[in-house]
Amino acid sequence: MSFFESASLANRDRMLAVVRIVTGLVFISFGTMKLFDFPYSPHMPPLVPFSQVWWAGVLETFGGLAIVLGLLTRPVAFILAGEMAVAYFQAHAPQSFFPSNNNGVGAVLYCFLFLYLAVAGAGAWSLDRVIAARRR
Repeated sequence: MSFFESASLANRDRMLAVVRIVTGLVFISFGTMKLFDFPYSPHMPPLVPFSQVWWAGVLETFGGLAIVLGLLTRPVAFILAGEMAVAYFQAHAPQSFFPSNNNGVGAVLYCFLFLYLAVAGAGAWSLDRVIAARRR
C-alpha cells in the first residue's frame, strides 16, 4: 500500500474504533472533573445538582463511557455533539468569533468528532457490533 491507496476496510474500521475509544476516554475526564472534582481544576465552580454544569458532567461522564464501549454510539454521539455546540456558543463564541482566540478549539473538535461518530458508527470492538451480530 502506498500513500495514495486507501487502507483496507478492516484497518479503517479498527482506526475508527481507536478514535472512538480515545475520544471517549479523554471526554470522560471533563465529566469527572465536573462531578467528582477529579482531575482537580481550580477553575471549577462548586457543583450545584441539576444545574447546567451538572448536566454537562453527567453527559460527559456517562456519554463518554457509552462512546468508549461503543454502546448506542450514533444517538449518544449526536447528543454529545449538540452539547459541545451549546458549550461553544454559550461559553466561547461570545469572547471572539475565532476558536483559536476564545479557547473553544476543544469544543469545536469534539463537536465534529461526535458528528462523525454519529454518521460513521462505532467501528470495531463495540457493543453496538455485538448487539447487531446477535440480532442477525
